[in-house]
Amino acid sequence: MSDNKSAIGQPAPRKEFPLVPKIMNGGIAGIIGVSCVFPLDLVKTRLQNQQIGPNGEKMYKNMLDCFKKTYKAEGYFGMYRGSAVNILLITPEKAIKLAANDLFRHHLTKQDGSLPVVRQMAAGGLAGLCQIIITTPMELLKIQMQDAGRIAAQAKLAGKVVQKTSATSITLQLLKEKGISGLYKGTGATALRDVTFSVVYFPLFAFLNTFGPRRADGSGEAVFWVSFLSGCAAGSSAALFVNPFDVIKTRLQALKKAEGEMAFNGIGDCITKTLKHEGITAFFKGGLCRMIVIAPLFGIAQMVYFLGVAEKILGVQKTQ
Repeated sequence: MSDNKSAIGQPAPRKEFPLVPKIMNGGIAGIIGVSCVFPLDLVKTRLQNQQIGPNGEKMYKNMLDCFKKTYKAEGYFGMYRGSAVNILLITPEKAIKLAANDLFRHHLTKQDGSLPVVRQMAAGGLAGLCQIIITTPMELLKIQMQDAGRIAAQAKLAGKVVQKTSATSITLQLLKEKGISGLYKGTGATALRDVTFSVVYFPLFAFLNTFGPRRADGSGEAVFWVSFLSGCAAGSSAALFVNPFDVIKTRLQALKKAEGEMAFNGIGDCITKTLKHEGITAFFKGGLCRMIVIAPLFGIAQMVYFLGVAEKILGVQKTQ
């Protein structure tokens, strides 16, 4: 008899979805992952935001050059500029993303226990849509802090001084000038990136995670290192796929520009101007760096998530 049928041939009731442990696991995973890869994310932001000058000049030649110049100018802690707000908000962001995907997969699973790829993509897309309420202000503030060093360095070369800023001062200024909507600048571009990423990432991760050895506890789940590698591979692949959307989002959310840099009025304007002045390759700026950031971030996230750290803390049994 099928596991999904009761003794009288009726569909068995669905198991209760363990929402609290899922949210806790997502939050813990996010904090650990971001703490490990933040310097790479800072470099990615600066590479994506820099625009080529009229004579082809640019501040950073590549990822390594950006690392060297940032470390030389701002030191070790400069590599973590903007990390406080990111670590603070990554907890609910990752919790929403990972738990929402599991929740939607739970409800979209058919009575026979199958979950077609289209439904997996729908679950991922809905999870990506849910997270933007946290992601948009988090990314907006993070980008200002990460890009501040680049703006200050260019201003210094021009003989000008840029005042130091903080996430708190930026938040208060935006709330004063534009209200809560000021924190949601670039929401459309954020949704375009995050929904597309989740549509690609979650089904790909689920597919890759079916390979390799299983746990010995009879659960049928992959061992932790398979989840880690699957998260890395799916994350880096999805990151490269959506990199053009990430470049657009990053540029739209940069509130301050270096002298001579273009401003953008919406997604369409950003695409048009970037194509005209920098070509198609501009949409893949920071692509390698983003892949290197996302791979361990999601590898660590999935490993922590599937190890069931929250269940161990709460003293409850981990369910699939």
